[in-house]
Amino acid sequence: MSVAGERATTRLPREERRAQLLVAAREVFVAQGYHLAGMDDIADRAGISKPVLYQHFPGKLDLYLALLDEGIGELLRTVQIAMATTTDNQQRVRAAVGAYFEFVDEPDSPYRLIFESDLPHEPAVRDRMEAADAATAGLLSRVIATDTGLSEEEAHLLAGGLLGMAHVAARSWLRDRDGVARATAIDLVSSLGWRGIRGFPRSHPPMPDA
Repeated sequence: MSVAGERATTRLPREERRAQLLVAAREVFVAQGYHLAGMDDIADRAGISKPVLYQHFPGKLDLYLALLDEGIGELLRTVQIAMATTTDNQQRVRAAVGAYFEFVDEPDSPYRLIFESDLPHEPAVRDRMEAADAATAGLLSRVIATDTGLSEEEAHLLAGGLLGMAHVAARSWLRDRDGVARATAIDLVSSLGWRGIRGFPRSHPPMPDA
């Protein structure tokens, strides 16, 4: 059964139809991967004809990139909202880590499209992923710079490492979520990250040249 039930016979507003197609496409891409998914599969899942699908998205890659943009935007909003809940930097680190756990734990989350894409070498996909990594690291790097006195570039590097740890840990937790409660997992990962950040006090001397 398609997400639309019976094949659509009514004409929806363009934005509503586009949203419906993205839901259907996400289900197909997550289930089958990019290479095995077909536009026929997506049209059938949406309950529309393939010509209608092509009216909105000229090709499969265009549809995939639209989903990727939507998913990345959702992740960034999740991190931003989480970090805005407190002015305490330790809690901001925990909030950022927690945002990744929340993101992967959402049943309809597009995290597999972002973190487990089978199209990593496509330039348009790679560019989006790199931009997303830079944007999320930028949100946390200001916290790190404030607490450590490190340069903007150094803080950005540490932020990228911490968030990389967060998303890998979140995916690992999701595969065996019954072993550790989500709140406990967030505490463990954020504590590890915060202790690392606190290891660079403002009085920390510059590291000698290699």
